[in-house]
Amino acid sequence: MKNLFFTLFISLSLFSCIIENPKPEGCVVQEITVTEIKEGSTNDIVFKDAGTDYFYINRGLEKGLNIEELKTNLLNKKVTLHLPKSPIGTSEHIAQLSINNNVIYSEFK
Repeated sequence: MKNLFFTLFISLSLFSCIIENPKPEGCVVQEITVTEIKEGSTNDIVFKDAGTDYFYINRGLEKGLNIEELKTNLLNKKVTLHLPKSPIGTSEHIAQLSINNNVIYSEFK
């Protein structure tokens, strides 16, 4: 019985972390200075802030974003991120990325 409860708990926890169709009202807005941009796993684009935090655009390379262009336009600049809230905290998944009110990437429909 304990194993069933534990398995169910883990499954629900992992399922609740999947981000689908995020909405602006379900996000935390955060401003960061981008100090590094690189390719992550599964064609993600990873952004590092001036501290120790990392954020990512899920499968950003498959969505037509170009790392070199992003570096040219965003490196060492302040950007605004919309990060979806999850039951276990704020995600590092970028739902929207903008600079100076110019949206560079958005999952909002």
